[in-house]
Amino acid sequence: MILKTTLRLAAGAALAAGLVASFPAGAYRQAIPNDMGRCAAGSGPAVKVTVTGIKTSRGTMRVQTYRGTSSEWLAKGKWLHRVEAPARRGTMTFCLPVPEAGTYAVAVRHDVNGNGSTDLREDGGGMSNNPSINIFNLGRPSYKKTAFSVGGEVKPITITMRYWG
Repeated sequence: MILKTTLRLAAGAALAAGLVASFPAGAYRQAIPNDMGRCAAGSGPAVKVTVTGIKTSRGTMRVQTYRGTSSEWLAKGKWLHRVEAPARRGTMTFCLPVPEAGTYAVAVRHDVNGNGSTDLREDGGGMSNNPSINIFNLGRPSYKKTAFSVGGEVKPITITMRYWG
């Protein structure tokens, strides 16, 4: 009886340690391809992001998911998945799987000249729920304005690009 209990506790502790150890390492900063098959009916949970108002086919589009919390929204290194693709003027659609049902937010950036830096005169951006972005909030609206819920389904959202230049 003592041996069974000890083995059960040891197995439970090993499992818990494995889950705790593997969750943070695999949970953040995953660059993935834009696989639209992951947004097919019954494939969730995922977010199907339609980005409108892309002003030029130059540069790179970057779409990132975050957990919709104050501690993770737009926090450095706290993005979950990132899809990058060559920009295409007009409208583009991206599929971003999420790890489980929950509250998430999405940020989009159009790096028009492809230099990897944000250039306010040329580049554009957008966020889930299309909050206003201005000089006073420097493009960082509260997570409360950008967060949305995802169940087990594919959640469609539309983000309208904004350009400052």
